[in-house]
Amino acid sequence: MATTPLTETEIALWHAFKRAAEIVRGRIAAEITRETGLSDADFGIVTRIVDAGSSMRQNELAASMGWHRSRLSHQLTRMVDRRLVRRLEVDNGVEVEITDEGRTVAELARPVHAAAVRTLLIERIPADQRVGFTELLQTLADETK
Repeated sequence: MATTPLTETEIALWHAFKRAAEIVRGRIAAEITRETGLSDADFGIVTRIVDAGSSMRQNELAASMGWHRSRLSHQLTRMVDRRLVRRLEVDNGVEVEITDEGRTVAELARPVHAAAVRTLLIERIPADQRVGFTELLQTLADETK
């Protein structure tokens, strides 16, 4: 499939999109880490497990994060060592369960996450453009297109 190279305007759009996503996510993650000690990966895992009712199948957790199973396994090993989660062998797989320590730190991190998202993303988008911006991002994220 032959295609023409990106124009300067298209390249600028691509770079602005990547840079904005990297900076905003990085700053939010840094704020969570500074306030709670959780990495971005830790936060994603503990909040998903809490939201799922205290435990999740490891393969479902990997799918929800868009991660390969080996990446999740390595991350969970570190989190088990820090007593944030525990793994339980169950029929046909592994169940990942939040610990009391993991639940506590997830509860501490949620308001930090909310404040950072509001400050670093939501409040920087004009109020009258937020719905349209959200729809645009959802269109970009739609895997069926």
